[in-house]
Amino acid sequence: MIETERLILRPYTDADRPALAEINAHPDVGGWLGGVLTREQSDAFMDRATAHIAEHGFGFFAAERKADRRLVGAIGMMVAGNAGVLPAGDIELAWRLHPNAQGSGLAVEGAAACRDWAFANLDAAEVVAITAATNVRSQRVMTKIGMVRDPSRDFDHPKLAEDHPLRRHVFFSVARSAP
Repeated sequence: MIETERLILRPYTDADRPALAEINAHPDVGGWLGGVLTREQSDAFMDRATAHIAEHGFGFFAAERKADRRLVGAIGMMVAGNAGVLPAGDIELAWRLHPNAQGSGLAVEGAAACRDWAFANLDAAEVVAITAATNVRSQRVMTKIGMVRDPSRDFDHPKLAEDHPLRRHVFFSVARSAP
């Protein structure tokens, strides 16, 4: 579990399934992720995230807002490589928030806490993040937490069709600070 001023990043519970399904089904969320998820797909997403947390001790956590104890999204880090998009072993930061929680700095707050946790607890030389080239809001989060774009590592997402508007992805990273 990771706690910030306004968030608790924690493993999922079965009680999170309806709220997570609502977030994953929202067009303003799915529009940046290649499409909305059905309830079954959202449950499978949560099951994969839960399995990752069980295996690694960290993952793409449930993001609970302290003020009202509501699940507002998912923020965390994963060992990349399973999807064939990033090199195996990379530590990838990711987030998705319900639109009513966006624009309030929660993504920056949660992502920064995860970045710090990764460098304090994992033997990672860098933490990375990717997003669609047109997703300037996520790129702004990356920049605000000290990540830098590396155009030489940009790529076309292999799971998206050649003519898909989100196919081109940009690559950001932040290196571990020298001790």
